[in-house]
Amino acid sequence: MGDCGEGETSAAAAPGDAAYGDTAPAGAASHAASSVADDLNAATPGDTPPGDAAPNPPAPNPSAPNPSAPSDAAPGDATAPGDTTADQPPTEPAASGGWRGKYPVAARALAWGATAVSVALVFFALLLPSRLPLIQPSAFLHIPVEGVLGAGVLLILPPVPRRVAAVLAGVFLGLLTILNLLDIGFNEFLGRGFNVVLDWILLDDAQSYLKDSLGSTTATLATIGAVVLVLALLAVMTLACLRIGKVMARNNTVATRTVLVLGTTWVVCTALGLQVSGAPIASRNTVVLVQNRVKWVKATLKDEREFEKVAARDSYGNVPGDQLLTGLRGKDVIFTFIESYGRSAIEDPEIAPGVDAVLDEKTEELSDAGYLSKSGWLTSATYGGNSWLGHSTFLSGLWIDNQSRYRTVTAGHHTTITSAFKRTGAWRTVGIMPGVTKGWPEAKFYGLDNLYDSRDLGYKGPKFSWSTMPDQYALTAFERLEHGKKHDKPLMSEIILTSSHQPWAPIPKMIGWDEVGDGSVYDDIKKAGKDPKDVFTDSTQARAEYGKSIQYSLNSLIDYVVKYGNKNTVLVFLGDHQPMAKVSGDKASHDVPVAIVAHDPAVMKRISGWGWQDGLRPGADTPVWRMDTFRDRFLNAYGPQPGSGAPSSGSTSQGSSGSEASRSEPSGSPSAGSTRSKSSR
Repeated sequence: MGDCGEGETSAAAAPGDAAYGDTAPAGAASHAASSVADDLNAATPGDTPPGDAAPNPPAPNPSAPNPSAPSDAAPGDATAPGDTTADQPPTEPAASGGWRGKYPVAARALAWGATAVSVALVFFALLLPSRLPLIQPSAFLHIPVEGVLGAGVLLILPPVPRRVAAVLAGVFLGLLTILNLLDIGFNEFLGRGFNVVLDWILLDDAQSYLKDSLGSTTATLATIGAVVLVLALLAVMTLACLRIGKVMARNNTVATRTVLVLGTTWVVCTALGLQVSGAPIASRNTVVLVQNRVKWVKATLKDEREFEKVAARDSYGNVPGDQLLTGLRGKDVIFTFIESYGRSAIEDPEIAPGVDAVLDEKTEELSDAGYLSKSGWLTSATYGGNSWLGHSTFLSGLWIDNQSRYRTVTAGHHTTITSAFKRTGAWRTVGIMPGVTKGWPEAKFYGLDNLYDSRDLGYKGPKFSWSTMPDQYALTAFERLEHGKKHDKPLMSEIILTSSHQPWAPIPKMIGWDEVGDGSVYDDIKKAGKDPKDVFTDSTQARAEYGKSIQYSLNSLIDYVVKYGNKNTVLVFLGDHQPMAKVSGDKASHDVPVAIVAHDPAVMKRISGWGWQDGLRPGADTPVWRMDTFRDRFLNAYGPQPGSGAPSSGSTSQGSSGSEASRSEPSGSPSAGSTRSKSSR
């Protein structure tokens, strides 16, 4: 892209053609159209690179032509300005003509290539899909109306405004490409696009994830590469637009005809509805994308304001503590989230056989130990990650699908299932959260008397990729620190199991409960496991290892209940979200399994009207509820109904909080999320 100067609005003359600005002879237009590439090679004044400047011109000669008069040499000809050898054949470059004069064929080829690459970059930016599966050659076989209109604007502008417009267009296309690439990444991992209002904080989380999955060196290089890519896209797109604008100015006639042909073709294709691969040939992809972005931003900002009102309404907010959870008094209640435990684990033909076998086996083991179990489906507010959004949705009865909502609800006093236990005064409430690696002030919102994070569980073993410790160890620590001790009150516990967190390698193995110790026994187990780099980059291995990780988590949890549970144990466990698209597929639902296990038949009788499946494996026709409806159903089933707004036991309608939240969701926009800690990606 060495040709940086501005050309005139008439076609540039090739060597030997009519003088710059002269009237072309008959047939010159067709000649110009066929020799655009030659014209692109011509250097405009000021294009001579430093060091190639022509020598000082000779002293004024009365017989020499006036330098200010029109010259017969086209801009960029081999004859340098001021050269007196006018009769020199045009094929013999003057010594002062620079590298273009010395290598005219290479210069022309470079000019052709630079222009072709510039046009290709603009088309790429305007037609790039936001989902990885859609990136096919056919996706770029369209005519973007934005490109046609942009070219028309550059044609009619004078030189200085044209350069300004080209720079602005280049920056816009660079930003557009960056946002499309972010959309591709977010759709792959989180099943939604990138929210320009809320999701910037997730980029830091992504860097941490890469570090856990591929190692610190690779993560650092990836971060540097991402920064370089952003800067390169902005610079290259800007240079491409400048190049196109300059070439069009030099070849005004040909450019005008080309724009008119493309514009007419676009109109005809639109009128006839012509398509390629099911998509219109006449594209307005960028216009639609920008419109959707603007709508999404407006919806997000509006949602922030409206959700504050939704979160302030709480059907259980004024229920006295002595009326809450009366059906569970005296029970040790455990709420457990299994990371990435989604519907795909039970129904995907490549993953389900191993997981289903474990669920059936553990259902039988529980039955032999005197436990009853029922299971169903919940639709999570998140997908592929952002686990804390699923946790808060399940516990609060509000649809928490983005970080703004999460901040709003956790800053208030909305009743959660766990805080309801706290309010009764009849339970000691604790949290076991091995994924939390720093302060977590939300513990107060959830009503936890004591929180045990990764620093409090006494683990001395190795990390298993993202997971700070194996699930079996976390449950052993729970038994040692809380469940196995005598208390004046029964225990309500919230436990987050993290061994099934991506990248699903290496995976711990079950060992004897008396062998767990301080966790150092896991050193050899980790070394024998798979390298997360291999699993991360191979979708087939990722699916296989994901299934194995779910099996491990289920084995850990149910074996713990069978070994350490008693007649007062009540277990509620569920997945927080589906695994990412690489594992669950591009069109997977947001559904996750949920199950209740209890030794006391009276506990199970209270949910007999829910329509859930007996056992730990829900059936294909088992009811599917939104996750935000569970709070009201649960509190209603195990305590008095707070008012007409709450559902009756066995109802399949939304709870009052869920209905309000539903009305305040951004219309037509994907959910968003972020995090302030590494606690629950």
